Amino acid sequence: MSAVPHELVGLRVPVPVSPTQGTLALALLPRQSPPRAPARSRHRPPARPGAVVVPIDQRLRHAIEEWTHRFVQAAVEIVGGDRPVSQLVRWTTRDVYADLHRRALLVARAGGHQPGLARVQPVRPRVQSVHACFITDEVVECGVRVRHGERSRAVAARFERSDQRWICTALDFS
Repeated sequence: MSAVPHELVGLRVPVPVSPTQGTLALALLPRQSPPRAPARSRHRPPARPGAVVVPIDQRLRHAIEEWTHRFVQAAVEIVGGDRPVSQLVRWTTRDVYADLHRRALLVARAGGHQPGLARVQPVRPRVQSVHACFITDEVVECGVRVRHGERSRAVAARFERSDQRWICTALDFS
């Protein structure tokens, strides 16, 4: 055993810290320079539809989110049997209307009631939040959170402007 001189006992020697450590090479020191710009290719692929930010007026965004809130609230009430599906016929495509009608019939059959007769439910679904993503100024996709009792569900909707009104072209319950 080698003897350590008495004056070095308890003395700590500073160990230099490398900017990266370990097998993952984690950077422990903050980077001070701005990130490098990606190299530009002479052959850029064409831009994808929807890849460009679409400038939308805040009033339009607020209006479509309010309208989506009312539309989806009506849709979940239709599926639950509280409203007749005919209330949304002007604002849906044939496919969306048929899907709402089918869902309302299935829920009514499972619950033993007639769809659209304003049955009294102990717990009613309520739209909690709406988030809109404008694909173009005439196409918007919305994510909606619906609260039903202690559970939350998501509803995705796509609306397209047609003749000065918004038409639901896709509605997905998850």
